[in-house]
Amino acid sequence: MDIILLQRIEKLGSIGDVVTVKDGYARNFLLPQKKALRANEANKKVFEANRDRLEKENAERRTEAEKAGEKVNGEEIVLIRAASNTGQLYGSVNVRDIAASLGDKGHDIDKKQVIMGDPIKTIGMHEVRIDLHPEVSVTIKANVARSDDEAELQSQGIDVMAQMFEDEQREIEEQADAARIDPTLEPGEIPEDMLEEGADTATDENEENA
Repeated sequence: MDIILLQRIEKLGSIGDVVTVKDGYARNFLLPQKKALRANEANKKVFEANRDRLEKENAERRTEAEKAGEKVNGEEIVLIRAASNTGQLYGSVNVRDIAASLGDKGHDIDKKQVIMGDPIKTIGMHEVRIDLHPEVSVTIKANVARSDDEAELQSQGIDVMAQMFEDEQREIEEQADAARIDPTLEPGEIPEDMLEEGADTATDENEENA
């Protein structure tokens, strides 16, 4: 279907452009949302008659969005969630969660303005795009953590999961050293030096008995 865009649509075009899209996309989204008109002769005349007004209104909305964008761009929101030791969330963080958290910080953001390819399913720092206007997008940071302390570490640029892994490895190595066990051995395997010591002891006992 050929349509006339009434606003900029990503990957399609700008206001006033005549483009071809799939019928379902036009009927189910663009036309009902008043983002476009059918590109027939009557609508072309209507658009041209109102072009100046539409472009002026669009410019005003863009200016307002740019002002709002200055306030929200780079904002960091903290979302505390339960997660496993591997960092996998028991659930996920979706567009509604992002919009609500931004609202708690005084930003009037609709969930439809939150652009996420997929819900967030792991702890960590995640960048999320916010479309304030067809021509104005900003990025915020979603700090997903299991506790406030963990969120603070992540905010400082610390990879909590990597640090946890390093701490666990260090603890294993320290326990191995304390027990004089080679950490490279398989479970149940006896170190060679212990075998040698055992053999020496057995030899001494045999000589004494002899």
